Formats: sequence, structure tokens, C-alpha cells
Amino acid sequence: MPEKRKVCVVITARPSYSRIKTALDYIQRHPDLELQIVVAASALLDRYGSAVNVIERDGFKINAKVYNVLEGENLTAAAKTTGIGIIEISTVFDNLQPDIVVTIADRFETIATAIAASYMNIPLVHIQGGEVTGNIDEKVRHAITKMADAHFVSSSLAQERVIKMGEHPSKVFLTGCPSIDLAVPILQSTRLDFDPFQKYKGVGEIFNIEEPYIIVMQHPVTTEYESSRKHIEETLQAIDELKMPTLWFWPNVDAGADGTSRGIRVFREKAKPTYVHFFKNMEPDDFLKVLNQSRCLIGNSSVGIRESAYLGVPVVNIGSRQSGRERGKNVIDVGYDRKEITAAIREQVAHGHYPSENIYGDGNAGERIAALLKDIQLTVDKKLAY
Repeated sequence: MPEKRKVCVVITARPSYSRIKTALDYIQRHPDLELQIVVAASALLDRYGSAVNVIERDGFKINAKVYNVLEGENLTAAAKTTGIGIIEISTVFDNLQPDIVVTIADRFETIATAIAASYMNIPLVHIQGGEVTGNIDEKVRHAITKMADAHFVSSSLAQERVIKMGEHPSKVFLTGCPSIDLAVPILQSTRLDFDPFQKYKGVGEIFNIEEPYIIVMQHPVTTEYESSRKHIEETLQAIDELKMPTLWFWPNVDAGADGTSRGIRVFREKAKPTYVHFFKNMEPDDFLKVLNQSRCLIGNSSVGIRESAYLGVPVVNIGSRQSGRERGKNVIDVGYDRKEITAAIREQVAHGHYPSENIYGDGNAGERIAALLKDIQLTVDKKLAY
């Protein structure tokens, strides 16, 4: 009997888990594949909503943990965190001896995985390449594309871009995004089947979740990190003017996160809002349920561009973080201006949900990815693809 292919998936941030969860499930159940999971960087940190407990609760075994986040939440810390990640992840790969490494999306921690695998001659698969955004993530994503040996992209336009970057068409597969797999059953749900305040605690006012509410999820922009405090204050003032029940999710560990977090804390202490509840994180399925029932998502998370398009949730996208990314009719783009933000939220809440759009997948990405990981030719020499 031939040995199973060892597929090592590296998860470096809480959003990455939802971007790969269904694929993990199909890989784990595939008779010819052996799943290895490495959790690293901010995915291990409690203050950013540690993903470890959720991953294990979902029935996955974690083979290694890599603690490599340097304190500081600035550009220097991000660069050093990446360097530490290369060192530590290389050791993990040496111990696990995977046949394939899978890296996800575009965060700065992710490039450490790509560099380590490339220099160790381990075939590298990149998920979500070929997309365009307005900050450092785009540089990281395209750099990983050039290091990767196979590409599992989320949209036809992304597929075209990866091929235009010089990658051989035979190595670029349109799979869709696994996060859309999770959204398919959510679209059919009519009401929440859990109490988010009881299950996830958080901080702030508890209100009737059956009543209309909005969601805010805004991260710092790495190329504008010095303005992160100012940016979040504009959003806070807009939400304060509306005073609509709000679920607010904590930002990612990007450069500028300290400014974003400080702005939120000062507002929470001084204004003492009675209509906002703050959460660190939720399980992917639960978050999508909460999102689907909301009247509007505000901020700059890719969730507004990807899953919200499929669910038809109205979105107010703030600033440049998602510039250039394909988006649906459900998105209104605004600048960092409280009046503009307030007007757009009112417009979206009044509009209500939009028709579902399949920009980033049809709900079968995880199954496709597992099948490809079993069958693709393993090579680390790109010339062999031509």
C-alpha cells in the first residue's frame, strides 16, 4: 500500500482558519492524505481571539505551535515577526517532513511559511493568490505566488492574474474559497440558534439579539498605520451618532493595531456606550450566522468583500484596505469621514439584504482542494511545468 501524502497546513491568523476549515475536513477524511496542522503567530494569541481551541474543538489535531509574534504592533515588529517565523517554521518542517505545504492568503506572517518551504524544497501550495488589495498584503500575496508551486485561486479574475504573472496554466486551479463553503448553509438560516453574549462573553452592553443590529470589524492599514487612531475615531463617531445596537470585533495584529485598540478603549471608557458589545472572536460558523442576521457590516475586513457578497449582507467598506478587490453590489465604498460613513450605513440599513453573488466560490472549494492535493504532480522546479 502506498504511503499517504503528508499535507502540512500552516494557520497564522484567526481569519485564515475560516479560509481553510472545509479543506481541512476533506483532507483529514481523504484515504490517501495525512493532515498536519501548524498553528502560528497571532492565531495563538488570546487577545486576538486565539483560534487554537476552536480548531481542536472542531476535531483537528494540532501537530505544532509556533510562537513568533514580537510585541510592538508596528512595521519593525512585523518584519521581525516574519524573520522569527522563518526560523521556527523551518524547524517544524524539518520535524514533520511534509510532502506538501499549504499557505493561506496574504498576511505578513504567511510569507514566512512560503520562504521556509521554498528553501527546504518542499512543494508549496498557495490558496487565494491573484487578488488585488490596497496595502502591504498585495506585495506579500504576489511574492508568495512566485514562490508557490501550485495555486488554488478563488475567482476567475484571480486565475487570470496568476497566469499573467508567469505561472503555468496547468498549475493554476480555480477552486473557489473554502470560506464560501461555510456560508452556503448559513444563507438558508432564518434566525440565530445561539446567544452570542452567553457563548462568547465579550465586553459591553447586552441587548436583544432578535432586534436589528449592525457589525463593525475594522483593522489598521499597514501602509497608513500612523493614522490608525484617527481612522478608527471617525468610525466610532459615526456609530455613536447612529446609536444602533452594534457587535464590534477586535482588530488584527497588524502595524497600527495599538492605535486602533487605544481609540476603541478610550471611546469605551469615556462615552460608555450602552449600545455596543465588543468581541475578540467567534467560531467561523457562528460568526457567519451573526453576520447573516445583521443589517450591515461596517469596516474594512475581507469578510465584507467575500462572504458578505455570497450572503447578500449590506456592507460599508471604509478606506483603502480592500482597494482593487472584486466586490459585489452589496458594497458601498467610503473614505475615513464620519459623515460619509454615517450616511452610507443609513442607506445600507434601509436597503436591506442583496441577492447572493458567487464571486468567490460555489460552496465546493474544500472538496476540490483535497482532491487536487492528492493528484497534483509534486515539483519544486517551475521549469518542469513548461
